[in-house]
Amino acid sequence: MRLASSNFQDRSLELIQQRQVAVQQAQERLVSGRRVTRASDDPTAAARLERAMAEEVRLQASQRSIDASRGVMKLAEHTVGEAGDLLQRARELLIESGNATYGDSERKTLADRLRGVREDLLRLANRGDGVGAFLFGGQGAAQAPFVDAAGGVQYRSLPGQVSAQPGDPLPMTVDGALAFLTSPTGNGVFVTAPASGNGPGAWIDSGRVVDPAAVTGADYSIVFTAATSGVSYEIFKDGTALPGGAQPYQSGQAITFDGMAVTVQGAPASGDAFTVEPSTRSQSVFDTLDRAARELGSSGRSKAQVAQSVDAGLTRLDSSINSLLAVRSHLGSVLDRTDSLEQHLTGLQEQVDAQKSDANDLDLAEAVSDLQSVQTGYDAALKAYSMVQRMTLFDYLR
Repeated sequence: MRLASSNFQDRSLELIQQRQVAVQQAQERLVSGRRVTRASDDPTAAARLERAMAEEVRLQASQRSIDASRGVMKLAEHTVGEAGDLLQRARELLIESGNATYGDSERKTLADRLRGVREDLLRLANRGDGVGAFLFGGQGAAQAPFVDAAGGVQYRSLPGQVSAQPGDPLPMTVDGALAFLTSPTGNGVFVTAPASGNGPGAWIDSGRVVDPAAVTGADYSIVFTAATSGVSYEIFKDGTALPGGAQPYQSGQAITFDGMAVTVQGAPASGDAFTVEPSTRSQSVFDTLDRAARELGSSGRSKAQVAQSVDAGLTRLDSSINSLLAVRSHLGSVLDRTDSLEQHLTGLQEQVDAQKSDANDLDLAEAVSDLQSVQTGYDAALKAYSMVQRMTLFDYLR
């Protein structure tokens, strides 16, 4: 079989081209520092690299969610702190209004200042988050969530919160109704109040629990009777008198029944009554401030009526302050959770970086050795080609 010289030349050129491609690829890897510049270089490593890059994109999205939630929650926590400061100021005004030397004009001035506190608090409750939403917008509101209507401040958003991501949800809003409109009434277990039509001579405090196991959750009323022999009271439970009948009344002495104790002070008139009912989570801080300002602004009230307003107002304010403290504590726990999640993401990112490095990073010493090897092969192919070119009849005839 005869082999033409052109066959050797074609084969040599093909080998030269293959070696040239190998040299070029080795140079690309060395310059880029990457072992896989195209999927065909190493399909298995390329697939691992693709999975690692997809995971990195997901981690970056999670980090953006954490950053967004942290920014909103920090602003919300600061705003709740400001709201707490406002309520403390309102508390100081209420305490000041109980000064025995103050008259109607001084209390009206304090009432105006309470209304100012209330307006400042409403502005805080409608504070935006800086990106078009509202901090206390709950599950979302296109407009400010709190509206000052004729019957008082109303919440026109949906209770709840908006989350930043579905996997490990982080809040982007705060439930405004929970923060400002659902504080426990009274002392948290029961609420005391004077009956309508009472005289101006006596008032009742907020009471306390002395035996939690004995509390029934029923409705009670304390009815007073004044006679020439003195003042007595009788306690009714759901309309039925408790055993023991009428008891002598002494101003400032605790009245104890069914695990509860209340104190009535002053001189109740015959027929005066005070109610004791179970507490509910229905108290609005705005209604509390409105009521306190309205009562302080009323003229001609007795010292007992002023004392009743101050004591009841302080009880309601303390309940609202405690609710805001609970909300602030929750926001602090959310911020702690964002820090923990960020640390977790940092660990995952390190794993992803290791996977990318394992799949794609170039061993420099190995790359230099490979380049030298393929360069040597390329040089050998060129030399072989030059020898093949001289294998002709004319070369032998010379």
